Amino acid sequence: MTLPQRVLIVGVGGLGCPVSLALARAAVPSLTLIDPDLVELTNLHRQPWHHTADLGRPKVQSAAEKLQRAFPATRVTPLQDRLTSTNAVELFRAHELVVDATDGVETKFLLSDTAVRTGTPLIYAGVLRFEGLAMRIEPGGPCLRCLFENPPDDAPTCAQAGVLGSMAGVMGGLQASLALQGPAVRPGEAMLQVVDGRGFTFRAVKVRKRADCAACGEPLEARHA
Repeated sequence: MTLPQRVLIVGVGGLGCPVSLALARAAVPSLTLIDPDLVELTNLHRQPWHHTADLGRPKVQSAAEKLQRAFPATRVTPLQDRLTSTNAVELFRAHELVVDATDGVETKFLLSDTAVRTGTPLIYAGVLRFEGLAMRIEPGGPCLRCLFENPPDDAPTCAQAGVLGSMAGVMGGLQASLALQGPAVRPGEAMLQVVDGRGFTFRAVKVRKRADCAACGEPLEARHA
């Protein structure tokens, strides 16, 4: 196992809290946390870095302080900002690996597209109600558009649809495992981890890169050469 030295965690909520804890425990030397939001009361049941005394504080500050106190050897950098198309490439290139701990579908596709563009590995995860998905997006491998093509117009966020707090913890821990173990399949392939919280079942589905993928597929002229 090759330990990543600089990891960017996008989002410090239900996924970002457990994944940051697991990576710090694994002795990752440098963690950057980016999130624009403030701690709200509805966050507390699934975001364990944040407590009642943190209400109204930036999530990145709340999490970074507790991480730094618990793991003084880990350098934690908080960025109270939103990852956008303007700053995404620069942030990806400054890190060895990125963790998608976001809630919004549009942001997830932006992260996937940026991973393809920069060649920086991305650990994707999504959790809704009792179900979760996770996948390691590697250079040359399938991306999020190989799975879904385009963001759905009506996909609800966790705040809108609800999420079992313990499921967020499970998926955050799974993301940390994917971040630490490295690619486990052949180039052009990835394993999509599917978790059902109702029956607490896990299954892995092999995903192959699509030649016609709008983000990572071959250029149209190459396909018809």
